[in-house]
Amino acid sequence: MTAPLTVMFWPESAYGPTNQCIGVAAKLRDRGHTIVFAAESSWAGKIERYGFIEELVDLAEPAADGGGDDAGQFWTDFIAETSPEFAKPTIEQLETFILPTYQALIDGAKYCEPRLREIIAKHRPDVIVEDNVVIFPALVTAGKPFVRIVSCSPLEVPGADVPPPFSGLPSDDRSQWGAYRAEFDRVLRPLWADFDAWVQAQGAGALPDLEFMPRDNAGNLYVYPAEADYTDRRPLDGSWTRLDSSVRETDEDYELPAAVADRPDGSSLIFLSLGSLGSADVSLMQRLIDVLARTPHRFIVSKGPQADKIVLADNMVGAQMLPQTRIIPLVDAVISHGGNNTTTEALHFGKPLVVLPLFWDQYENAQRIDELALGIRLDTYHFRDDELIAALDRVLADTEMRERVAAIGDAVRDRDGLSVAADVIERIGRAQTATAP
Repeated sequence: MTAPLTVMFWPESAYGPTNQCIGVAAKLRDRGHTIVFAAESSWAGKIERYGFIEELVDLAEPAADGGGDDAGQFWTDFIAETSPEFAKPTIEQLETFILPTYQALIDGAKYCEPRLREIIAKHRPDVIVEDNVVIFPALVTAGKPFVRIVSCSPLEVPGADVPPPFSGLPSDDRSQWGAYRAEFDRVLRPLWADFDAWVQAQGAGALPDLEFMPRDNAGNLYVYPAEADYTDRRPLDGSWTRLDSSVRETDEDYELPAAVADRPDGSSLIFLSLGSLGSADVSLMQRLIDVLARTPHRFIVSKGPQADKIVLADNMVGAQMLPQTRIIPLVDAVISHGGNNTTTEALHFGKPLVVLPLFWDQYENAQRIDELALGIRLDTYHFRDDELIAALDRVLADTEMRERVAAIGDAVRDRDGLSVAADVIERIGRAQTATAP
């Protein structure tokens, strides 16, 4: 019997990347491997319950009062403060949102570099896995195989024939690509150049031009269904493995409350989630709820970190946190912010989407869903009430769309992305231990 591996995970401190890593790590744990899960300190006590070794990491000087107890609180606060920017065109958000977000991520990487080196020296992992959008040099200078996971849209890896990242621009209309790329370069190049110099000063290799993560890794994984991917326009080399989905199996069971289980004729059951970060915009959440209250349908609402400020209608149930992967199979459609986890999970279970993007890769996921007719994209801060209701009615009534999305779900589930991810990481780790002195 081969010896078990020690695998270290380091995800971004938000629910999407963290939950994605938990799903893959649990698969490896079940194969007998030891999981060291480095997590930002607000996740204290929330990781070890999965049978992982929990190592906490501060991304900034801890607050004198100990700070908040909510996991990922930093990004929740950041999004809530910055949400007025999301009503602007994406090209304008480059300076007011994308730049400060990258700056915050880089500041965290610089602050926690000594702590990550300490964790690596303590546990001596056979493989190191990161799911984030900036590199942490400690992970790639440890002399161990490094695996990158892209759990944002695959457009995080740019190419000449695909829309630029964060733009939400259409694939078949290049008229605005050039202006967006020029602004991206103008806004982000100084930050990227400074970060690249710092990364190299820590002993890591140079970064690809205007990219914040290396490509030359032991393995590269990305989460996106083949049916929605861009491989015909932006082929990736053999170091890349697509996970058609990465749906964690660790969520608790969910029993439909009677208020939504018993539905009148002609009504459907809908899941509404703007993600753990998007739902911090209370005014937007409340507007959606008030509009959807006028429909005959029933809704399960993920209320998010400001749950106590959100008032549900009589045709709704909800809570601050819900076991999303248990709920989506039960519903007829999903109304979402277009986060990669929710988007790929909806396709995994064959459910059409209405997408209201707020930031980052959500625009490109929303655009991809719309241009492939797997759902409908709406303008999050400028939609009319009747547009939201009409979009929901269409995805519920469009038999051809529903059958096509259901068929995609069948195929995606058969491809078992979690096992594919575990296989890649395990194979890389075995190769490392086989050649170790």
